[in-house]
Amino acid sequence: QVQLVESGGGLVQPGGSLRLSCAASGSIFSLNTMGWYRQAPGKQRELVAGISSGGRTNYADSVKGRFTISRGNAPNTVYLQMNSLKPEDTAVYYCNADRWALPDSRPGNYWGKGTLVTVSS
Repeated sequence: QVQLVESGGGLVQPGGSLRLSCAASGSIFSLNTMGWYRQAPGKQRELVAGISSGGRTNYADSVKGRFTISRGNAPNTVYLQMNSLKPEDTAVYYCNADRWALPDSRPGNYWGKGTLVTVSS
């Protein structure tokens, strides 16, 4: 069974930066799509950024120009560089992946347990 493990969350001041990492284990195949979702208290989970095996990326409008998603050199790894963080970015961030190509609006089958990002002064 594929398992996704996130790291890199924490407390940061507005305007600061964090880098989230996600690595898959237990996979004998490549994950075609990988990405990040987030969920703030009282809000629905939303797509933050996604990336295909070919490097095509997709971002939520709220993070464009501030966040960058990239695949790692190791197979089935993905990163999210978050710059110019705002209090509105506070949420639990979840790694998400699937072995198949998916529409941008559809999440993959595999989820991490989440890592908390808190943006506060």
